[in-house]
Amino acid sequence: MYALSTCVWCKRAKQFLKNNDVDYEYVDVDLESGEERRKIERELASRGWYAYPALLIDGGRLIKGFNVEEIKEVLGLR
Repeated sequence: MYALSTCVWCKRAKQFLKNNDVDYEYVDVDLESGEERRKIERELASRGWYAYPALLIDGGRLIKGFNVEEIKEVLGLR
């Protein structure tokens, strides 16, 4: 998950994943160094998205924002 350290929706997404025992990794993009941050921003822009949170599922599907129903569907959660 790509997130911002100050983003309320990012914090909610992290908590949702934790509450549902989903293993995940995240990067707080705003805390990354200049070049790494630009690399992430370019990747998201190439996928047509530039907002947070951005959940990249298994390196493929991108979930835009904190969309609980879409997250549940993609991860097979109830």
